[in-house]
Amino acid sequence: MERLDKVLSNMGIGSRKEVKALVRAGEVSVDGKVVKDFGLQVDPYKSEIVVCGQLVEYREFIYLMLNKPAGFVSATEDKHMRTVAELVPPQYAHFEPFPVGRLDIDTEGLLVMTNDGQLAHRLLSPKYKVPKLYYAQINVEAEEEDIEAFAQGVVLDDGYKTMPAKLEIPSKGEVLVTIHEGKFHQVKRMFESVGKEVIYLKRLSMGGLTLDEDLELGEIRELTPEEMGILEGESR
Repeated sequence: MERLDKVLSNMGIGSRKEVKALVRAGEVSVDGKVVKDFGLQVDPYKSEIVVCGQLVEYREFIYLMLNKPAGFVSATEDKHMRTVAELVPPQYAHFEPFPVGRLDIDTEGLLVMTNDGQLAHRLLSPKYKVPKLYYAQINVEAEEEDIEAFAQGVVLDDGYKTMPAKLEIPSKGEVLVTIHEGKFHQVKRMFESVGKEVIYLKRLSMGGLTLDEDLELGEIRELTPEEMGILEGESR
């Protein structure tokens, strides 16, 4: 059970002050009865709450897919750079979603945003080895020996040896890389370890969740029930 004003505020109906004003004005009903007590204890999942004639459907968590553009950092706050949080539409802002993992400022592609900390932790935990697929353009053509090196795990500039990764070469200068961890600048540093430079990077998928091709750069939408099932399956 939670206070009525807290439930409505958390759903983005308004600030606590604005919600209290709505209740005092008789604009809120619970289970068919107009209420004037904004401190009333309600079950957000079972109580039927109507505000200004509209039924309020309570949700604790939000799950979003963003096609991240370059020029935005994967954070909710930054003093100097634009953040992906700025791309979240107003109707989702009150959930305060955060990015699941990080994409470099110049990296594009799939970024999941949510306020579900437990799901985010499971998706990022090395324990679950959730695969992440990237498309990259590199300055020189990849070779068979690079495929073998990635399959064995490469040693980064700080001495860390990566988990085995899958490297595919669909065409000259273009590669697909699948990794199961998320070290800082990992894909770029993996190519640096074999003497090559990444000049463009885009994440295509995370586990079985694939970037929606119809989602333009900077666009964001809620995950579908099917996509949610995929994510939850990856984190088990």
